[in-house]
Amino acid sequence: MATEVENKPVAVAEEDKKVEQPAVAAATAAATAATPAAAADKPAADAAAGGDDKKAADEKPVAAADGDGATVGEGGDGGAATSSDGAAAPAKKEKEVKPTVHKANFEKDVVYLYQFTRTPMLPSISPFCLKVETWLRLAGLKYENIDHKLKLRSKKGQLPFVEVNGEEIADSTIIMKELAQRYEKDLDAALTQEQRNIAHAMISMLENHLIWVVLSWRSKNTEQMLKGYKINLQHALGSRLPNALLNFFFKFQFSRKGAKKVKAQGLGVHKPEEIEEFGRKDLKVLSELLADKPFFFGDEPTTLDCVAFSVLAQIHFILDEVKYGLKEFMQENCPNLVGHVSRIKERCFPDWEDICTKLDLNAHIPKPEPETKENKEGADTEKTAEQEKNESEKELEKDNSNEKTEKKEEKSEKVEENKEKEEAAAK
Repeated sequence: MATEVENKPVAVAEEDKKVEQPAVAAATAAATAATPAAAADKPAADAAAGGDDKKAADEKPVAAADGDGATVGEGGDGGAATSSDGAAAPAKKEKEVKPTVHKANFEKDVVYLYQFTRTPMLPSISPFCLKVETWLRLAGLKYENIDHKLKLRSKKGQLPFVEVNGEEIADSTIIMKELAQRYEKDLDAALTQEQRNIAHAMISMLENHLIWVVLSWRSKNTEQMLKGYKINLQHALGSRLPNALLNFFFKFQFSRKGAKKVKAQGLGVHKPEEIEEFGRKDLKVLSELLADKPFFFGDEPTTLDCVAFSVLAQIHFILDEVKYGLKEFMQENCPNLVGHVSRIKERCFPDWEDICTKLDLNAHIPKPEPETKENKEGADTEKTAEQEKNESEKELEKDNSNEKTEKKEEKSEKVEENKEKEEAAAK
């Protein structure tokens, strides 16, 4: 499991000490994980009730500026602490290059991904988080998930976000674009301009329409959603509160906030059956574009495949006992989309079973042998050696004992023989 290291600026750390999130806020934060459009690439103010991550983010540069000012102003003379003071300049320079990221002891060129916790049904119920992780695996970049129990957000107040070499990058689309340019991992390099245009249009449909159709269902069927993804809020939030209490707050907050967001987006004014019909049309368009190809533009996956998988997985990987119209429609009328989901899963997530069974955020990272096991093996080795030594000593003692017994018997026989000779001589 990834080591969690928080390296918050002073202003944010003091703010965290003053404000303690209640259980309601924690449950609402989990609701954001289940909110496709708000789970990532949306302000965290919507995700955490009573929290103002945007404000905290805005205070960070101010805190840094205040710190620098205090350094320069020491001694009461700003001019004396500039070029004439040789010791002050290096100190200020060191402070400027100090990373302001959560992962202070980062490894060079390792992408640290901050996202939601796992579920027993799929790696993430946030399509934006799943999208970034799928892209990282397709691009072959070394990355590590940070288990932060929904307590951290980017400076933009979003999840997911990444940190690379002491730099933060937020928003799933920007993350993929920046990393592709930095490490020359453009999955769309072989596409024509026409294909790029089609991909852009399909991604817009997926992220700005179909996701909201899924959100509408989730907000109206909160209990079914929790059951369908087997969500354990205690695990997701790292909370000791009873699941029944967390579920109650989650249902209340998520249902209310989710319905409000869907209505503000424009989809929420329609009837549930009308919204589901919108989703069916989106799935049909995707199915026709994919046709009989393994991926949307041929034999190799592109960015569109990452986005499509991250959204379609939210529909496909719902518990069979939970009835969901879009899942049934996709299975019956769009089997090629089901096949597409399976291909991306097999290609990008060979550790799917470990992820969903153990809820391990970093199942892709080889785990070192536990020290306890090594010690136990060492102890067993020592024990075996000691047993062999004891057995050897016992064998030696046994041999010595037998030898002594034989000598005694020989001595007794000689004594008897001498006695008989003496008696014969006396006669």
